[in-house]
Amino acid sequence: MNFFQKIMVMLILAFVLLIAPRIGSLVANLFDFSTIDPDGAFMWISVHHIVQALVIIPIMLIVSNTFKIKFNLGWGDKLEGMKYLKRFILVFTVYTLIAYLITMVSGGIVSFAYPLTTRNIAGYLGFQLLLSGPSEELIFRAFAISVFAGLVTDRRINKHLSYAVLFASIIFGIAHIGFSFNPFSISYSVFQVFYAIVLGYFYGDCYEKSRSIIYPMIMHSYSNVLMIGLSVVISILR
Repeated sequence: MNFFQKIMVMLILAFVLLIAPRIGSLVANLFDFSTIDPDGAFMWISVHHIVQALVIIPIMLIVSNTFKIKFNLGWGDKLEGMKYLKRFILVFTVYTLIAYLITMVSGGIVSFAYPLTTRNIAGYLGFQLLLSGPSEELIFRAFAISVFAGLVTDRRINKHLSYAVLFASIIFGIAHIGFSFNPFSISYSVFQVFYAIVLGYFYGDCYEKSRSIIYPMIMHSYSNVLMIGLSVVISILR
């Protein structure tokens, strides 16, 4: 591919990555979950993530058959994957405990948008455990990194970072920015976007080194469950 073609592939890839969550939102908005989830704690976001994954899967099949790109859906290098996973869990757990302790002392814990009932807690933690990691890693790591490396470039910036991981991490951060078109508005948290980019790097780095999407999925789900679980505990205790 020439330079212009690679730019076009990047733009198309970015569009697909950002439009899949929007389609998930549109489909989730079609349903009334008030009977199952009266407080809107977990059903909308669960359907959203299921739909966005279902949008990407057929595209992955087409791309795989057309360009012979592998998406590393198996266990890959188990030794490297487990080593990275254990290291991430240890470091992330220590960091999160320290960060939450500091936040507690400063009184900065954010309140939940819904009552902390058993149903809401179980539903939201269940979503984070079973859907957040698998859905988002399938899209923003397996699909994004593999297509970028396969069609644009597999070159590295240095031994710790490839262009594919950098691209996927930035798009992952942008995906955490809220857009509304009627009326037009943009809402975002600078910390959340930056946090998503940083975590996106580690998920992507693990994906490349282990040649498997399974370990980043576990890392993603673990980080979300830990943060939400701690927030729930702190909110109940204070």
